[in-house]
Amino acid sequence: MQELGLSHLWTQGDIVTRATAILLLIMSLASWIVIFTKAWDIVRLKSMAQGAEKRFWHSDDFDHAIQTLGSPKDNPFHALAQTGREAAQHHRASQPQLHDVMDISDWITRSLKSAIDEAVGQMQSGLAVLASVGSTAPFVGLFGTVWGIMNAFIGISEAHTTNLAVVAPGIAEALLATALGLVAAIP
Repeated sequence: MQELGLSHLWTQGDIVTRATAILLLIMSLASWIVIFTKAWDIVRLKSMAQGAEKRFWHSDDFDHAIQTLGSPKDNPFHALAQTGREAAQHHRASQPQLHDVMDISDWITRSLKSAIDEAVGQMQSGLAVLASVGSTAPFVGLFGTVWGIMNAFIGISEAHTTNLAVVAPGIAEALLATALGLVAAIP
């Protein structure tokens, strides 16, 4: 009885089968990297949000409040507070500018919305990878399935028999490609 499984798929498969398996492995790894990175970002941002809620609003003045937010590096709360401060200072500038016709609260709100949009954009980076893998991996797996079934039929024609022992290994490899496609897509 022939050995079935990933090692058989690799040793007995042709270049297309191997390339399909490698592509699905890369897609799966990319998905897991994005998932773990985003999970870490969520934990980190949640911790920053709790710190901001506890310390920022209970500070004596705005300078101390910004310092309580910690390092400005990769801290959207620090960037948001700094943007609000800069917007207020800019609006109060002595030179007349177009934004002078806007109320200061509208100007600050507009500036804060822009900063929030930028922070959300950074938080959403990598989600396109998940969407791409999730939508294409099943089809790559299906391609591997079709290729494997095609090879199984070629094996049947070369053996001149429809014995299950001849058909089963090729069909098993084909179904393994489907499984690999789903393993890559499901995360």
